[in-house]
Amino acid sequence: MAACLLLSILFLCSVFFHVSYPSSTLSFDEGFNPLYGEPNIIPFESNKSVKISMDERTSSGFHSKLMYMHGYFEASLKLPENYTAGVVVTFYTSNNQKYPFYHDEIDFEFLGHVDGQNWLVQTNFYGNGSTNRGREERYELWFDPSEDFHRYGILWSDSRITYYVDDVPIRHVKRVDAMGGDFPSKEMSLYGTIWNGSNWATNGGNSKLDLSYGPYVAKYSSFVINGCPFDPAQYCNNSLSSNEMTQEEIGDMVSFRREFMTYSYCYDRKRYAVPLPECVFNSQEFQHLQKFDPWTFASGGGLVGR
Repeated sequence: MAACLLLSILFLCSVFFHVSYPSSTLSFDEGFNPLYGEPNIIPFESNKSVKISMDERTSSGFHSKLMYMHGYFEASLKLPENYTAGVVVTFYTSNNQKYPFYHDEIDFEFLGHVDGQNWLVQTNFYGNGSTNRGREERYELWFDPSEDFHRYGILWSDSRITYYVDDVPIRHVKRVDAMGGDFPSKEMSLYGTIWNGSNWATNGGNSKLDLSYGPYVAKYSSFVINGCPFDPAQYCNNSLSSNEMTQEEIGDMVSFRREFMTYSYCYDRKRYAVPLPECVFNSQEFQHLQKFDPWTFASGGGLVGR
């Protein structure tokens, strides 16, 4: 326990300023339109920010006015307060409206919260409609995301996906040939939504939405869209999205994952007897997950490092 506390303190006291992507922001009305539940979408701060909510009438969401082909996408979020079991808040890229049967997607999903438990965020991605091969990872957050705004970023290129929380890289996926169409490769829009995920989100669906605690309000601000607006006649040449991670970023990500990751599909033999091709075995990550959940991660055989 003392060693764990020391690691947490060291992590919390570190200062991360490694993401070199532009910090210039755009307002909500410059970059986005309502998607659904428009009465529950309320811009504020002179349209620079937006509140979206879920109540007994409807949930709500918004999407970007343009579609993008690669880039860096970021928003600052403040999650709903108090009991939020079953409430899913998202920030993600997708093209499911344009390609409903073979869509791509890159997700941040916040999975609701019950007092006394840790806050969890899930990342996932799909390519070409490969939703039967979920690539979920979940992590505890080292802060309370309902107390203040925190930044969540997605870096997407033709060769990598990297997820960031407050400039800390928490997940990095390199495209490999064996993935085929499973890697997101078509133009996507940017989304923010709030909705009822009671059947799966909080404690595996055992903690349900209770609307008596509503309305549930999520706030989004400081939008960054540094991507190539989709143009079928023009190649996306966004050099920022092609940069490799620095050694410092890699070190920060390793520290984060060994301390805060609670689930990774790459080590779950009950779902995937043969790991999916982009998975890279890390013995320390595996040992951490075994201690956290020995039933799910009972055996680590068969995963070969790259």
